[in-house]
Amino acid sequence: MRMALEVEQLALNEKGKESLAIEGFARALKQLPTILADNAGLDSSEIVSNLKNAIHNGSTNAGINVLEGVIGDMRELGIYECLRAKEQALISACEAAEQILRVDMTITCPPRQRDRE
Repeated sequence: MRMALEVEQLALNEKGKESLAIEGFARALKQLPTILADNAGLDSSEIVSNLKNAIHNGSTNAGINVLEGVIGDMRELGIYECLRAKEQALISACEAAEQILRVDMTITCPPRQRDRE
């Protein structure tokens, strides 16, 4: 959620189509806690709302404790994320999205037919 908020702030500094793409990426990142809560069988709307509130109140280590169904301090729970793994996942996701867009552009913009003389 913190990453989504930071990406949203970045979108405010950009202009044009880049801003729209960055906002879309932030929306996708915001879906991750909802998906996690849903998969854990929790009330995702309440959990995500509590998570947003905790982060806006300055709790930098806030996350979803799926075992108890509450927001908890991830550091206290011993939950850490590997920065390299997260960086690589984001890079791979961006590359995949770029490839899909390239294929889409190729399909929607086929080369024009030339007359043979």
